[in-house]
Amino acid sequence: MIKYEEFTYVLDGEQDRLDRVLLNYFPKESRSTIQKWIKDQQVTVNGKQVKANYVTNGDETVTIQIPIDNEDPIELTPDNSPLDIIFEDSELIIVNKPQGLVVHPSKGHPNGTLVNRLVYHFQNALSDEAGLFRPGIVHRIDKETSGLIAIAKNNSAHRVLAQQLMDRTMGRIYTALVLGEIGPQTGIIDIPLRRDPKNRLKYTGDAAGKEAITHFKVIERYVGATLVEAKLDTGRTHQIRAHFDYIGHPIVGDPLYRSAIHGSATSLNSLKDGQYLHASRLHLIHPVTQQEMKFEAPMPDSMRHLLGSLTPLNP
Repeated sequence: MIKYEEFTYVLDGEQDRLDRVLLNYFPKESRSTIQKWIKDQQVTVNGKQVKANYVTNGDETVTIQIPIDNEDPIELTPDNSPLDIIFEDSELIIVNKPQGLVVHPSKGHPNGTLVNRLVYHFQNALSDEAGLFRPGIVHRIDKETSGLIAIAKNNSAHRVLAQQLMDRTMGRIYTALVLGEIGPQTGIIDIPLRRDPKNRLKYTGDAAGKEAITHFKVIERYVGATLVEAKLDTGRTHQIRAHFDYIGHPIVGDPLYRSAIHGSATSLNSLKDGQYLHASRLHLIHPVTQQEMKFEAPMPDSMRHLLGSLTPLNP
């Protein structure tokens, strides 16, 4: 019997043939392979079968069922590396993910992920709502972003938390060190985002993109850099990274978003080993008790040490 892994994506403004759009999500697959998935009815758009030449309008929900290669399967190998658990009860776990750790396995990264650690520490006590290789995973943060992630222990809790994400009642606040000295003390970046046509790994500001709103406030200014707190109204892929890059203040260390080079921060410009972006605060409604819960993760040592090496500006 053939087993499938299911992936579901809400498009981020892409308007193109479906087979070309899916190449962005599965860059290691050939276009002919993706066309075969569509022909074999393994792909639906808003729950309906379509053809490979279907042109997306940019906001559909696409679901793909990919057959698992029995000759070379991805196995969830338990990893006994430690977890930084901020909170745990019978319904959910709040984990502080370190920088450099991938959230869930893929063909290109089958082991050494957060999920592998979760499987070791919690065995089968995790939801399977997100698919075979993403037990418990309600939402994700980038590999090089550190900080808080909510993990569901059962499918009921998973569905409630996922709905909070969609309803924007789950709040996520990030701490970021950006290049350059931001002038305003507070601000709103209200710039729609879509995939960058020149670099399909990136997202860029575009009026034709999907709504994306980031609120920020300055925590401290340094020579050549600013420490900010960023709150998401929406949860687009790479939203904080793309938004601050768009306004000319890319996140320090970001290897992908590098639109602005600031002469006063030469040493910071050279850092490209992962963005100094930390998911520092998370609030949600408990899926059973309905209690409002707030969590906070301390700044990682790497960010704290870098800040200690910078020269603060006078207020």
